[in-house]
Amino acid sequence: MMIKVAIVGMGVMGQNHYRVLQKIQGAKIVGLCDPIADDNFAHKLYKELDDMLGAITIDAVIIATPTFLHKEVALKCIDKGIHLFIEKPVASNVADGKEILKELDKKGLKAVVGHIERFNSVVQALKEEIKDKEIYSINITRIGPIPPRIADVGILTDLAVHDIDLIRFITQKSILNKSIFKSKKIHNHHEDNAILSFAMDDDIVASITTNWLTPFKKRTVEVACKEAYYEANLMSQELLEYSNFKADNSFVMRNCFVKKREPLYDELDSFIEYIRTGHKPISATIEDSIETLQTVQ
Repeated sequence: MMIKVAIVGMGVMGQNHYRVLQKIQGAKIVGLCDPIADDNFAHKLYKELDDMLGAITIDAVIIATPTFLHKEVALKCIDKGIHLFIEKPVASNVADGKEILKELDKKGLKAVVGHIERFNSVVQALKEEIKDKEIYSINITRIGPIPPRIADVGILTDLAVHDIDLIRFITQKSILNKSIFKSKKIHNHHEDNAILSFAMDDDIVASITTNWLTPFKKRTVEVACKEAYYEANLMSQELLEYSNFKADNSFVMRNCFVKKREPLYDELDSFIEYIRTGHKPISATIEDSIETLQTVQ
């Protein structure tokens, strides 16, 4: 069965979805929608969402619009009985996220939220390495220059949500307490610099350092366990293990095997499979994204 898919929002992320979706077996692109994008795609581009929804039959929609439009687009698609892939976060705020969830449940539709790092090969390898180990702490760094595409949210909603979700996904533990320190240095309307600290189940402590003040990108996850220390590079998909600690501060370093793949391909492939078979993917749920939003708002 071919799943008929449309993409709403043809900015940077929407074009990434468009590129990758064409490689997914079982998916057929039937329409694109963006009010300002140039009509230079191989598939029909609609300027208005209502026009697209009224003109073609759609099984699933990928929502890659600015965050403040997620609710409006999602509710229109839900009304038409369309399954949803919503780029993170699910909505601008918790209330909007809950409204989307309520309407999805009424219609019995499937939906996932695009927390793509869950599908990063190095995250998968890290989870496998630590699955039987006692975790002491997890620390994530996500820094870089300010992206020109971002205007409607700050780094807590744009960047930190990735890592709050990752912390819960990697540890499989709940956040019990939080402290968030933020500042606005170069952005006109939103925070661009933040440090987040968390107390979690099983006495795990976690932290996130994130900003738009750094001239280079850095994406790392460090996990301290009872038996070993791990450092994962989310960009290069490399994973190092430090173990066999000695009294003289010596240790053994190991390059862990990581089967490198394109996360977006795996994410979209699992979404299409979810619609076709009902087999639940490792994707973030609407509930996951709402919980993440509750953490930063």
